[in-house]
Amino acid sequence: MKISTRGRYAVRVLIDMAENFKGDYIPLKDIVKRQEVSQKYLEGIMLLLSKNDIVEGVHGKGGGYRLKKPPEYITVGEVLRATEGSLAPVSCLEENANACERAGSCKTLPMWREFSALVNGFFDGKTIKDLTDNQGGGEYII
Repeated sequence: MKISTRGRYAVRVLIDMAENFKGDYIPLKDIVKRQEVSQKYLEGIMLLLSKNDIVEGVHGKGGGYRLKKPPEYITVGEVLRATEGSLAPVSCLEENANACERAGSCKTLPMWREFSALVNGFFDGKTIKDLTDNQGGGEYII
């Protein structure tokens, strides 16, 4: 499994928003400047985060984006699922997957289920607040 640039940038941007929140919407151009990400690319990420109720945006003077809930309630797992889609390691474990005719006799399915539970549990156990609290100790590389 490999997390794309979109997923990694989404996590970085949410950390940035959590650290720079002062009660108002944060202009996208400010985030772009701090994170050194293309505005057009970031607009696509923000659209995904907005559609998944992680951020909200307002256009015009005083507009920008802000988190829809406190950073301690935003998990890395929900951010990655919003930007990456399923975190399932194999297609048969994806949501709404067609039933596999070999599932009953598949010797590897229990392993894939266990791995999927580990990955989802790990990312669902980390919040944006956890990452803002990490003071550059190198424990998390985004």
